[in-house]
Amino acid sequence: MSATSSSQGVQLGMPQLPAPDYPAEVRARLDADAKEVIARYPDSRSALLPLLHLVQAEEGHVTRTGVRFCAEQLGLTTAEVTAVSTFYTMYRRRPSGDYQVGVCTNTLCAVLGGDAIFDALKEHLGVGNEETTPDGKVTLEHIECNAACDFAPVVMVNWEFFDNQTVESAKRLVDDLRAGRTVAPTRGAPLCTYQETARILAGFPDERPGAVEATGGAGHASLAGLRLARGESGPARVGPPRGGVPQQDTPQHHDEQPPQRHPSSHDAPQKTSDSDPDFPAGPIAEEGEG
Repeated sequence: MSATSSSQGVQLGMPQLPAPDYPAEVRARLDADAKEVIARYPDSRSALLPLLHLVQAEEGHVTRTGVRFCAEQLGLTTAEVTAVSTFYTMYRRRPSGDYQVGVCTNTLCAVLGGDAIFDALKEHLGVGNEETTPDGKVTLEHIECNAACDFAPVVMVNWEFFDNQTVESAKRLVDDLRAGRTVAPTRGAPLCTYQETARILAGFPDERPGAVEATGGAGHASLAGLRLARGESGPARVGPPRGGVPQQDTPQHHDEQPPQRHPSSHDAPQKTSDSDPDFPAGPIAEEGEG
């Protein structure tokens, strides 16, 4: 039975096999790039992830042609390559915009405004999740975590940080992107297109002037534990102890030494609910309790 029923003109949706190859000049360039990528790994199969970024850099998403290319380079089946490319969300399955705008909607960002930002951008851009504006400039998506909770709510554009966003600042951001105006991330390298970003993720150098030197570190809250572990001075406590006031607010005599406690001991789990009646960890009668 053919893929098309001529009597009714109904397409059954069966793909044309095999996938078409790249044009000769594109294939020659990608062959050279792939050889460089594969040489980095003792097991060629380990090169699959960067090769998927490489083909995504060529067309803006992972196409059937890109899957075929990766499979041929690594001696895999197209099913094996497809299984990987559809597992990781950084690999796009359909054409995307020049700028991938991801709004964190995980817990902390959400309660601080991430949900409101995402809803506002959907309305402002007229697109839904993982959809692209008609001009091909912006693809909007919600993401689970940007690993930048101390800057919440956070928006990322092509994996560069835009911290401490509001509904209005996020709207200005996407308007600037669509208008072609220069937009500077809060920290990190200058913005480039999604396809350029994909090539960098494939492991090729970012040759833009100043891009490598640009950097951005974690915020104060993220580094508090590291500073304490190193013995560096800092706030004695990150929050008040249970049932009391912060240590620095407690009146003391000049000759009285403050109690020495671990900076976060007040947040430690209680052994039983009976041991902390003001803040029980669970029902009074827990399993194993008398």
